Amino acid sequence: MAGKKIAPAPKTLDAGWRGIWPAVVAPGLPVIAAGRSAGARVACRTATELGAHAVLALSFPLHPPGRPERSRAAELLGAGRPTLVVQGANDPFGRPEEFPDGGYELVEVPYGDHGFAVPKRAPVTQEQALDVITAGVVRWAGSLM
Repeated sequence: MAGKKIAPAPKTLDAGWRGIWPAVVAPGLPVIAAGRSAGARVACRTATELGAHAVLALSFPLHPPGRPERSRAAELLGAGRPTLVVQGANDPFGRPEEFPDGGYELVEVPYGDHGFAVPKRAPVTQEQALDVITAGVVRWAGSLM
């Protein structure tokens, strides 16, 4: 598995997140728990427990590539907080149309992969893809107030 990046076990990630949470929370201020890929799963799993105001899940890994039967939808649906999923249209960990209906919003990044990269031949540029992400997150965060 040389060159492959594999996240630590969920318990380890959750423990680390719980450990740093007090450093990012100020009394009385709402905090959006956010993460990308495995970090998005952590944010969803711990949002209610830690008192997050909302969850921003970037490239949520709905399932391992090629393994849709191993869905992680329960983690997403169990966040218990307003949630925004930003997902690449070509993400092998779950394309937007694979996501179940539920209590979250979804922004699709056209032609984006798991890292939101778009192919050079795509009809949208990388900059346009980043604009989709930024506009979606800004709109959603503003709606939380």
